[in-house]
Amino acid sequence: MIHARPTPVCALPTGTVRMRVRLAAVCAGAALMMASAAHGAGAVYQEPPDSDFRLGQRIKVDDGTCPAGQIKEVTASKLSPEGIVRTRACVKR
Repeated sequence: MIHARPTPVCALPTGTVRMRVRLAAVCAGAALMMASAAHGAGAVYQEPPDSDFRLGQRIKVDDGTCPAGQIKEVTASKLSPEGIVRTRACVKR
């Protein structure tokens, strides 16, 4: 006598599994993008070189040059023939 395998209780159709895997991948990708955006909002310890600094970009730099409770904010304010002109100001944390 040949016995058939019992069908598992949690068996899902193949299309449903693929859809769940895709959904999990999309959610993981979105979480990574949000995490990297949040990480980019933090302070760095030194000013970036001109090649990594875009016009209009603002970066908070915690290099100890500002008084307690403040942090240096560097802005790529305009473009000159020599490169990007940076504006620096101490702002509240």
